[in-house]
Amino acid sequence: MRAVQITRFGGPEVLDVVDIPEPEAGPGQQLYDVSAAGVNFADTHQIENSYLAEQKLPLVPGAEFVGTPVGGGQRVVGLLDGGGYAEKVVAHDALTWPVPDGVSDEQALAVVLQGSTAWHLLRTSAHLAEGESVVVIAGAGGVGSLAVQLARRWGAGRVIATASSPEKRTLAEELGAHATVDPALADDDPKAFTGALREANGGKPVDIVLEMTGGNVFSGSLSAIAPFGRLVTYGMAAREETPSVPPGMLMQKSRAVIGFWLAHCMARPQMMTDAMTDLLQQVADGQLHPVIGGRYPLSAVRDAHQDLRARRTTGKLVLDPAR
Repeated sequence: MRAVQITRFGGPEVLDVVDIPEPEAGPGQQLYDVSAAGVNFADTHQIENSYLAEQKLPLVPGAEFVGTPVGGGQRVVGLLDGGGYAEKVVAHDALTWPVPDGVSDEQALAVVLQGSTAWHLLRTSAHLAEGESVVVIAGAGGVGSLAVQLARRWGAGRVIATASSPEKRTLAEELGAHATVDPALADDDPKAFTGALREANGGKPVDIVLEMTGGNVFSGSLSAIAPFGRLVTYGMAAREETPSVPPGMLMQKSRAVIGFWLAHCMARPQMMTDAMTDLLQQVADGQLHPVIGGRYPLSAVRDAHQDLRARRTTGKLVLDPAR
């Protein structure tokens, strides 16, 4: 079968389309023909070996797919521990979910990893309460665009999104953000970013920040948080070391910094099922609108990674293994 494989760590240049043997299903697994594979920012870290879990070579990247069982059956969306950039994958039954009629491959892929992340960031980690203000860093991205919508649906009093271009800020507002902020303000001065977040919240500190950049954006966001506010960190997009947080800084405002990694939900499949059942139904009912960023041939996987890293995309990127 055709698959994307890396034999050395690095940037998009290490992604090669090759022929490799089909995977074999074990107990509690099935072999699937893949109709679309999801591309995530975490994949760009995986191929560098700069993410949370150490990687081993050779590897086929990709943590999510839509497909049907070999031989026929129900179309499903599923999560993987790797191997998604391929014509066929093996998936555990507990980590696949039927895709409702009327939900496209791209929409299903948008909610399986990024949607579940947004769902758990707000529900499980931040414990969003009605009327609270929420800042969504990268509000036009895969996770952010869904988090903006979910925060509004679940009663946030004010949703503030950051986005790096006028077009992305307009998109975030169309999705439901009450206000938007340019994260470039944090490049030279985290205090300027803090001030902009508070100004966007009517001059008041904010209750919740969903943060996936690190560096100055993390620092500026933390300083913007109100007493009993929560910053949930779930990414390292800036590839910068995030400053340490002294206990006194948390105590002074009774603030919390919470880490989140979806892998821990995958180890508890019911947590994934709770999120996926809700998210897929919201999409099917037209209540949640995933933003689709583009469909790339498998042979153009390097382009997909380059576009993602350069922040030229919005919403969900997918690979088509048939092309």
